[in-house]
Amino acid sequence: MLFSSITFLIYFLPCMVLVYFLAPGRMKNTVLLLGSLIFYGWGEPKYLPVMAAVILAGYLSARLIGTCQNKRQSEILLAAAVLLEIFPLIYCKYADFFIQNLNVLTGQKIPLLSIAMPLGISFYTFQVISYTVDVYRGDVPAQKNLLTFAAYVAMFPQLVAGPIVRYSDIRSQLENRTHSVEKCAYGIRRFVTGLSKKILIANVLGELIGQFQASEEKSVLFFWMYAVAFMLQIYFDFSGYSDMAIGIGEFFGITLPENFDYPYLACSIGEYWRRWHISLSGWFRDYVYIPLGGSRCRLRRTCLNLLIVFTLTGLWHGAAWQYVVFGLLHGLILCAERLGLRRALERLPRFFGHLYTVMVLWLTLVIFGAPGLKEGLAALWGIFTWQSGAKGYTLAAFADAKLLLILAVSFLLCGPLQALRPKLK
Repeated sequence: MLFSSITFLIYFLPCMVLVYFLAPGRMKNTVLLLGSLIFYGWGEPKYLPVMAAVILAGYLSARLIGTCQNKRQSEILLAAAVLLEIFPLIYCKYADFFIQNLNVLTGQKIPLLSIAMPLGISFYTFQVISYTVDVYRGDVPAQKNLLTFAAYVAMFPQLVAGPIVRYSDIRSQLENRTHSVEKCAYGIRRFVTGLSKKILIANVLGELIGQFQASEEKSVLFFWMYAVAFMLQIYFDFSGYSDMAIGIGEFFGITLPENFDYPYLACSIGEYWRRWHISLSGWFRDYVYIPLGGSRCRLRRTCLNLLIVFTLTGLWHGAAWQYVVFGLLHGLILCAERLGLRRALERLPRFFGHLYTVMVLWLTLVIFGAPGLKEGLAALWGIFTWQSGAKGYTLAAFADAKLLLILAVSFLLCGPLQALRPKLK
């Protein structure tokens, strides 16, 4: 069930809000949990046991770690818990990827498992892992109420596309939250903003992207327009879902963290990742990069840490080589910024840093958005080589006045106008 679907907008959300506010205070988490399970199981009920298993693993392991007095035992329990919690994600999302590459390397013909990936498994797995690690670190106490913990993990607003919500951020809200007309009004405004991004901009740009991928006669102009459209489409689609999630959270008295801060205004790739999918970047920083040593070690080791983190970031987005290459490229660019490129950019006017960032994103996102690595490299090659396309295949064949207007509006609304007039945020 998608936030932009008629089923969600007309039936599920109004009924969910009505039942939630009719329920007494002590029952609100129960209503939120049951509603979330209905939302999750609407299209694929067979994966409800997977979510339940991850929730139970996180709950029990945190309780054990929280009562353990021996540090060595806590470390063993933590390692076992993380492996247990991440196993369903690896099995469902990456098993076929590993088998395919093993077949290529060894010449074997191991049959693929062809497992459909459960909805939101990447998000709720990372939430459970962060909770378990935070309990081990002593940052939060283990939640004793299984229902409350399950409501946190399964909370439907952030289940589809984030943000990745840490237990420490909403712990007090799960146990005691307030509701007001002002919060609901803000939630409605935020939800409508996200829905508009998704329907009016992202979906229209998606039509152009679909035409590009279906075409067998692509001109160089089509390659360029596709690259621009995908860069804008992925931002409005992803940030639109985050806006809708934050808005829905306000309906239920829960303030979710911001996930985007106009990333295309960044003047370096490092700044871009502090503005893009903030909850994911923060998760990898706190639970992978810093434990590896972060930037506190030698420069060579810091660069290795960056490459590891961004390879994993690429894999998190999907089990395919185009995502791995995208992550590696960004890791290498961040290493270059550490080695002196960032200092050189800081000496120049901000315009040049912004231009550099946009160009890097424009080129690397072409690879990211392709169906495969081969297609991504072909699209990248197509940007820099001349092709006339089919005879008579002009701009009007794939871009009418409406699409060009949407491209212009989306360009202005992805940051430039908000930077000039802060009230537009």
